[in-house]
Amino acid sequence: MTYQESIRSVLSKYVTFSGRASRSEYWWFTLFTIMVSVAIYLLGLPFSSNGDPALWTLLLQWGFNLAILLPTIALGVRRMHDIGKGGGWIFITLIPLIGFFWYIVLAATPGDPGDNRFGPMPR
Repeated sequence: MTYQESIRSVLSKYVTFSGRASRSEYWWFTLFTIMVSVAIYLLGLPFSSNGDPALWTLLLQWGFNLAILLPTIALGVRRMHDIGKGGGWIFITLIPLIGFFWYIVLAATPGDPGDNRFGPMPR
């Protein structure tokens, strides 16, 4: 799946928690969210004072984060489905220190070949 296809796919399945998401879909969308966040930060940098970001930059960043919150959670659940795990595995990130790294390993794990109990193999 290409960069643009993955963004379109995630946003078209805004709150779809069923099905599966491929590694490429997950990581391309993650890259997209990081790039937008960095762009918002860089746009606001000239307007910051004493190292504090401008208010409009914070509002823009919060608005973006709020807009992608549900699709990001849904994508994480679908990614866990792709490796044959239940969607509740996204809560592994709540374990201090180790949980975040464990989740990264799970998200980077290749999906189950063929169909699994969560649906057909994503393209």
